[in-house]
Amino acid sequence: MKLSITPEAAKQIEQKMNTDHSIVTLKYETEGCGCAVSGIPTLELINQKNLNEEEYMRIATNAMDVYIEKAKIVFFDDEMKIGFLPKKQTFQLSSPSEILNGRMSCQIK
Repeated sequence: MKLSITPEAAKQIEQKMNTDHSIVTLKYETEGCGCAVSGIPTLELINQKNLNEEEYMRIATNAMDVYIEKAKIVFFDDEMKIGFLPKKQTFQLSSPSEILNGRMSCQIK
């Protein structure tokens, strides 16, 4: 999997990070979506001690490492980009063929 992060998106993520929430995860959130195959991609910043390395796969990007749940990797494309939309103050996850989430949040957990 290839994941890139635009400079503006990296800047916005880094501004949200602190010493307690320094790991970036790209999640496929299914809670409240009806079933396990219906979900929405979100960014979460978590504490490194809360990362179960057996459940996550590290993806090196041009800006920072991002961790993705191994069990949910099938819901993502082989090539993706995380961008930031300043007018909407939100992130966007896209691939060459589609926008996976046009208004992606970045939550601190």
